Amino acid sequence: MTDQSEQIDFIWQGIDKNRKKSGGVIPAKNELIAKTELRRQGYFVTNIKKKSTPFFSARIKTITPNDIAIFSRQLATMLAAGIPLVQSFHIIGKGHENPSMQVLLLAIKANIENGDTLAEALKKNPLYFDELFCNLVYAGEHAGILETLLDKIATYKEKTESMKKKIKKALTYPIAVIVVAFIVTAILLLFVVPVFEDMFKSFGADLPAFTRMVVNMSQWLKEWWWIVLGSIIVSAYVFGYFKKRSTTFNHFLDSMLLKMPVVGIILRKSAIARFARTLSTMSAAGVPLVDALQSVAGACGNNNFAQAVLKMREEVATGQRLQFAMMQTNLFPHMVQQMVAIGEESGAMDAMLAKIADFYEEEVDNLVDNLSSLMEPVIMVILGILIGGLIVAMYLPIFKMGAAIS
Repeated sequence: MTDQSEQIDFIWQGIDKNRKKSGGVIPAKNELIAKTELRRQGYFVTNIKKKSTPFFSARIKTITPNDIAIFSRQLATMLAAGIPLVQSFHIIGKGHENPSMQVLLLAIKANIENGDTLAEALKKNPLYFDELFCNLVYAGEHAGILETLLDKIATYKEKTESMKKKIKKALTYPIAVIVVAFIVTAILLLFVVPVFEDMFKSFGADLPAFTRMVVNMSQWLKEWWWIVLGSIIVSAYVFGYFKKRSTTFNHFLDSMLLKMPVVGIILRKSAIARFARTLSTMSAAGVPLVDALQSVAGACGNNNFAQAVLKMREEVATGQRLQFAMMQTNLFPHMVQQMVAIGEESGAMDAMLAKIADFYEEEVDNLVDNLSSLMEPVIMVILGILIGGLIVAMYLPIFKMGAAIS
């Protein structure tokens, strides 16, 4: 799997198989890989250069999923108002505050002017427009309802990104507090406890067992801190390396996350909500179920669900009903299976899936709020044990001496 975070955007111009001028933005690790990929797609490259990255703007103004959602909404509004596609891109591109979005939209506009359909132009920028987005645009163009589907895409992206942000916020806060607590504990052990240790030596008295344990921890950390720090760095690197490159590791990690209390429930319901929302959007666009499931697999956000959806796709392709295919995965609740069955029988699959998505998105919202409330006392206990424990250990000998004197 290619690591998009290590890629560079290249602006290119060239000629396609039909001798028509073309161009766009392609992400790649270097210029040679970019040229090779374009040649594989059937383009003869006449000019390619790395997209300029102004020091104060490009690093801050990256293209976010929210930018893509807003663009989809703006384009849908302009098309519904009767503004031609090329002119719509010109207006949105020139008026966008994000310089990176300006370059992207104007490059897509140039491709459309050279004869590409909107779906073809978007496919040349896979870093920003995934398979799901392009498939829906393609369906909208062929059905003559492009503005309607762009509006659905915007709604879909806004809902999925909102859910992602809520989950990240719920998990980031406690993790950040606990990390800071461990850093503060390490600083106390390295710099504060030794000061107390020197003072205790001048007393000449035996230290309480708890204080002795903390002092020993401080001495060990002072001597071997480089091993601790190195282990953390190596572990983080190994984790990141396998997370980016190993499907087996990601599958194992996602399996473990799904089994975690509270967090696992949130991730499971989030995956079901994204599955239902994505399939509902594609079903409403008239995309065949087998083709839709291919895109849905990549949108679930969890490897276990992604593999399950691909297996479901194989079974549906052989004539199996979606409900029975879902039943075989053991990942979808009975309620979801029954609602899908009703949707299949009534011919209102998209509406039924939308109801499932609404229900589970609300469930995720409630669970995230509950998790935030639950984590606050847990965080206080952890902080009390770490920081409070060190303070008590350092003051125990002083209390002991005071009691002896009195």
